[in-house]
Amino acid sequence: MKGAMALLEVDGLHKRFGETTAVDGVSFQIEPGEFYGLLGPNGAGKTTSISLICGLLKPDGGDISVGGKAFWSDPKSARQLMGVVPQDLALYEELTGRENLEFWGKVAGLSPKDAKSRATELLESLTLSDRANDAVSKYSGGMKRRINLGCALMHRPKLLLLDEPTVGIDPQARVNILEFIRERVNEGVGILYTTHYLEEAESLCDRIGIIDHGKLLAEGTLADLRSQIGHDQLFVIEGAFKDVERSGWSDFNDSFRVIQETDTQLVVAASEKRDPADCLKQLLALPVQLENVTLKRPSLNDAFLALTGRDLRED
Repeated sequence: MKGAMALLEVDGLHKRFGETTAVDGVSFQIEPGEFYGLLGPNGAGKTTSISLICGLLKPDGGDISVGGKAFWSDPKSARQLMGVVPQDLALYEELTGRENLEFWGKVAGLSPKDAKSRATELLESLTLSDRANDAVSKYSGGMKRRINLGCALMHRPKLLLLDEPTVGIDPQARVNILEFIRERVNEGVGILYTTHYLEEAESLCDRIGIIDHGKLLAEGTLADLRSQIGHDQLFVIEGAFKDVERSGWSDFNDSFRVIQETDTQLVVAASEKRDPADCLKQLLALPVQLENVTLKRPSLNDAFLALTGRDLRED
């Protein structure tokens, strides 16, 4: 759906809390039917960005447009276009699944009749019809996540903000939720999605933004982000690197760029385009005890490391 009017436009967003800058000039946009992932470690600014976009917080600077209109010119209309799934469950555990859905539907402006009808539809889509009249307190973690998602969809939003919607649940429950979200994308819903699960982002997202310390460091397709490393190949060297001084490896330092380093492993990229066989030969000749050298394609985490110097899952 490229070329359509953006559902969401974020331009130069800023937010400070005292001396801490939580969001620092973030800009991106999401079109109808686009799955946009916002990735970064804890404290990177993901949740604050979502809170600003949905109006829970007011920005200190920058602009937010939803459906082509400035958010703060008509917040009520903007919110009617979006559904928000927070990381912390927004459910009343003493109420049933159906009662939660109907309550949030009415909050979003549905009539009691429409809320009841829509709740029935979503309970079936979320495969929770048989547990509709059970208190949410009796639900598994995955079931609670599904009802939490359903509450945000009661009013059929065109833009869905998902803040780590699969955190803390088992793999099968994650699969069920992600399949349901894919269906919404196929219907033309735009998705803003934060996660720590790299495999989710790699398989789901049309475009990805990498955020750290409140700044959007890079964005694009998975191929675009892999290219941030410089080449489409990385070499993983396993060996004894503790207390090893690389400054004397002149040929190595001229030929390779270190992406990640531990006591037992180096991940490097060639400084320029070269035959992988030549690179492997040079690496195997390093003056250090080696156990293995392998070739791999860059991952999202490798791209993040190249940009920030730390692992995506670090706090």
